[in-house]
Amino acid sequence: MNMYIYFGIFSIILLFGLVVTFMVGFSRKNREGDQTYFQKTEVKWVRLTSFYVISIAAGLLALIAYIRYSIG
Repeated sequence: MNMYIYFGIFSIILLFGLVVTFMVGFSRKNREGDQTYFQKTEVKWVRLTSFYVISIAAGLLALIAYIRYSIG
């Protein structure tokens, strides 16, 4: 596969994450404030940590696949 395809896929994922982050940050709920934000923090930490673990695992799998198929 051409390297430009990998760069394109990576760029699309990066831009998607950027757009979604701004959409969440500028949402009406965030602008008005949430009175229950500091409730149930343990559940939020577990969810956030699981997102990071899944993202890191997916990134490592993608790196291994890239190395395996680019060398082989």
